[in-house]
Amino acid sequence: MSILETIYLDHAAATPVADHVVTAMLPYLSDIFYNPSSQYAPAVQVRREYEEAKQQLAQSFGAKGDELIITAGATESINLAFHSTFGHVVTTAIEHPAVLECAKQRDHTLVQPNDKGRVSVDDIVSVIRPDTQLVSVALANNELGTLQPIRKITQAIDAIREERRLAANQNPLYVHCDGSQGFGQVDVNVARLGTDFLTLNSGKMYGPKQVGLLWAKKHISIHPIIVGGGQERGLRSGTENVSGAIGFSAAATWSANHQSAEADRLKKLRDMLQQRITSGVPESVVLGDQKHRLPGHLSISFPGIDAERLVFMLERQGIYIATGSACSANKNTASHVLTAIGLDDTIISGSIRLTLGKRTTEQSVERASADIITAVKSEYARMKKV
Repeated sequence: MSILETIYLDHAAATPVADHVVTAMLPYLSDIFYNPSSQYAPAVQVRREYEEAKQQLAQSFGAKGDELIITAGATESINLAFHSTFGHVVTTAIEHPAVLECAKQRDHTLVQPNDKGRVSVDDIVSVIRPDTQLVSVALANNELGTLQPIRKITQAIDAIREERRLAANQNPLYVHCDGSQGFGQVDVNVARLGTDFLTLNSGKMYGPKQVGLLWAKKHISIHPIIVGGGQERGLRSGTENVSGAIGFSAAATWSANHQSAEADRLKKLRDMLQQRITSGVPESVVLGDQKHRLPGHLSISFPGIDAERLVFMLERQGIYIATGSACSANKNTASHVLTAIGLDDTIISGSIRLTLGKRTTEQSVERASADIITAVKSEYARMKKV
């Protein structure tokens, strides 16, 4: 089977590196290879271009280049944000494992979402204590696609900060948001979000993998977890990943500039995919908050079906899908997200995640939906014979 015949519906796990991003990176992988910390002219020029890329990258979400720390992906960014506070942490039960594992190392409280995967601002506020220093909520859930009310959360926390000031409580209270899922599909601007920390991941927006960033407001004291030569203002040592930052910048700039049009396109395709599958398989159950979700995200279950079997059946047809998140799939465990929203085992076991992207077309949606319907019906028929 040629690569042209495959249909990729797992963009939430990874996106292909865009052609214009590869073009931007290539010179820095060959001729312009200099260490930006060196003192001769070509290296000084690389330093200048690296800083310019960071500035352009920051502008894509309303920030400044000197507020960014380039990291080796979102997981390091999240760890760095958590490492920069010391008190009680509030997060949600449906966060990415990188957030949950960081929280487990601290005194923490997990807020439960509703059955659509959306958290309540009041529930978050109710568990904030006088010693709480960090609230971490993702912009969008990676399995359900459900969007969270980040701006309302930050507004509520602003009020708590004022209460602390009046009570002479000097404990800082910061909001961290993992925006890795959603950049390029929904508006991501730090001023409008109102957060103190923002995590982004190049590999989710058609840039290179293993490149991410942590944005933090200037007044926040960052405590490095990687020490050495003092790169990134002493906050993340190690020779700068120049080509990665150049690619990240190119990817983020394109994604931000095309966000509105791409969101409209993806929503139309997602709705078409959903309508075809639900019409073809009446037993199907759409998961997540259908009002507040990413445009290119469809989480759906076929109760009683073994979703892993379905993944392999569709792979043979050249259609690549996922069962929940790639992280959970690798551990062969039930999705902590679907468990947290109270779904029963038959729905969890039959759930798949279909995420669309730049290469998704109307023709690919037509073929994928037809093949998914055929595979699901085949499985239901097989189960009746057992």
